[in-house]
Amino acid sequence: MDMPKRRSRKCLKTCCGVTVALIVIFMIVSIVLYFTVFKPKDPRITAHPTKLENLQIQLFPNVSINATLVLILTIDNRNYGGFKFKNSTANVYYRGMLIAEVPVEHAEVPARGSLTMTTSANITGGEMATDPNFYNDIGSGHLNFTSTSTMHGKVTLLKIVGVKAKVDSLCDISIDILKLEVDPKCHSKVEF
Repeated sequence: MDMPKRRSRKCLKTCCGVTVALIVIFMIVSIVLYFTVFKPKDPRITAHPTKLENLQIQLFPNVSINATLVLILTIDNRNYGGFKFKNSTANVYYRGMLIAEVPVEHAEVPARGSLTMTTSANITGGEMATDPNFYNDIGSGHLNFTSTSTMHGKVTLLKIVGVKAKVDSLCDISIDILKLEVDPKCHSKVEF
């Protein structure tokens, strides 16, 4: 009778030891995968050069500039999780002065995929003329703008795990007034 109790205790100890070893191995593999393969990477936002449309300049009696700034953006998701974001707004600034708001409609960027979207901003430049550097910028032939946006959404990993995320993007936009060409450069950062 003493022998079966020893065997059952020995089997119980072996079973518990194997279970603990498997849990430790699973945790180590999960941590290694998180810091290597599944490590969150910032999306790459590529802004394609476009043209300035509907440019209207009025110098008298008051200075005013009206134009439509069209941007074509490609969002390249390098992560193993898809990102679905809600409607948001991008703000366009000239030397710190808010001059336009651009609506960004909700969309989904697939895992390890890309999304191309077109946005446009109607710029009214009456306030821009009050900046002391405005006429120097016009004389140089280039106007420089900054665009910022924050997109709130959800990252879905392997169509199983969903985590809230936020993507902040910053674009420096240079406009060649003579050629009416737009040259944007964008950077982004993801936060969980």
